[in-house]
Amino acid sequence: MSNTLTKADIIDAVYDKTDITLQDARTYVESLLAIMKTAIVQDQALLISGFGKFEAYAKNARKGRNPATSEAITLEPRKVVVFRLSKKLRDELNEK
Repeated sequence: MSNTLTKADIIDAVYDKTDITLQDARTYVESLLAIMKTAIVQDQALLISGFGKFEAYAKNARKGRNPATSEAITLEPRKVVVFRLSKKLRDELNEK
């Protein structure tokens, strides 16, 4: 078994733990992920109590280097998403 939890695995887990159909489980998971994605794209912080917080922020253009050729390049500005664990989950992870 892989160490990666996939969307299909989440759908199966929702299906197994509830009395809904597999199609309904798929619809609910897809809907939840769409809501999360929309919030992040709209620059809203996504806070899930007891789990953590997702935030998107802009990175400025910066100087870089092509490691293959050592040529100096400019990296374009971009947005990145960061995830910060909640204290509760961090404590569980570290078994405190």
